[in-house]
Amino acid sequence: MPTDAVEIVTQTAIPDLPLRRGKVRDIYDLGDEILLVATDRISAYDVVLPTPIPQKGVMLTAISRFWFEFLNMAVPHHLIEVVEDRAPPGLEDYLPQLRGRTMRCKKAKVIPIECVVRGFLAGSGWKDYQRTGSVCGVELPKGLKQCEQLPEPIFTPSTKADVGHDENISFEQACDLVGESCMRLLRNLSIDLYQRAVLHAAKRGIILADTKFEWGEFDGDYVLVDEVFTPDSSRFWPADVYEPGRDQESFDKQYVRNYLTTLVEAGKWDKTAPGPGLPPDIVANTAARYAEVLRRLTEEDKDSCSPGSEGSC
Repeated sequence: MPTDAVEIVTQTAIPDLPLRRGKVRDIYDLGDEILLVATDRISAYDVVLPTPIPQKGVMLTAISRFWFEFLNMAVPHHLIEVVEDRAPPGLEDYLPQLRGRTMRCKKAKVIPIECVVRGFLAGSGWKDYQRTGSVCGVELPKGLKQCEQLPEPIFTPSTKADVGHDENISFEQACDLVGESCMRLLRNLSIDLYQRAVLHAAKRGIILADTKFEWGEFDGDYVLVDEVFTPDSSRFWPADVYEPGRDQESFDKQYVRNYLTTLVEAGKWDKTAPGPGLPPDIVANTAARYAEVLRRLTEEDKDSCSPGSEGSC
C-alpha cells in the first residue's frame, strides 16, 4: 500500500530522454525499453484536470503489477520491473519522482486499438443501447436495464487517442485498421483475461463491469501493455450494493465523472479544456476508492491462489 511519505507527482522531468506525455503517464524512451511513469494526474471526458489525486500513480502501478503477475502464465506482457529502491543506470538522481510509480517495460509496437470488454451495460454502452438496441454494432436482447449483466461478455473496440476522444468502432472496422487475424486473436485474449479477472474480483466482493486493454507486438508475439485492470481503465462496483436499473457506487474514476456531470448540467463546464478543479472532498473520496480497490484486489488470503499461479486458476 502507498504511504503518506510518497510525494504528489503531476509531471516528471528527465532531461535528454525522449518523452511523450499521455493523459496520465509520462513515457520515456530508453532505446530497447521504456519507462512508464504513472503520475497523479486524473482525466475525465478526455480532459486532464488541474487537481491531482495524491498517490494515484503509485496505486495504479501497484494494481497493474499485481495483475501482470496474476496473468503471467496466461499471456506475455511488457513489464520487466517496477522501479522502487533502484533506478535504471544513469537515472539515480531521478529516483524520488520515479519510485513506486514507474514500470520499466519492454518496448513493444503498440496496436492502435483499445480492446474493450464489457460484461455489464454501463457508460457509453448503455447510451448506445438506448439509441440502437446494440453496443458498437453488437446486437443485444431487448429490455435490458442500465448496469444489467450481459448474457456473455462482448468485445467493443475503439480507436486509441492520447489527446482528444477515443471513438467506438465496430469489430469489422477494427479489422480493416489492423487486420482480421490480429483482431480475432486480441478479441479472444481480451475476453479470456477479463473472465479470469472477473472471478478473482468476485472473491473480493467486487464486480468488474468492464475494462479496456492495450496490446503490442514484441519479438513476434502479441503482448499485454500499458496498465491493466486499474480504476482508470475499468469499472469496479461493490457487489454488496449492486442493483441493476441505476448508476452504481464505484471504486473507480466514475465518482469524479459523476461530480463533473453535475457541473455540466449546471452549465458550469462544457467538457473542454481547461477542466475545473476538484474540491477537497472529491479528491479525498477518489483516493479512498482507489486505495480500497487496491487493498481488496491484492490482499492475500488463504482462499485465493497465489499471484504467480492465478493465470491458471
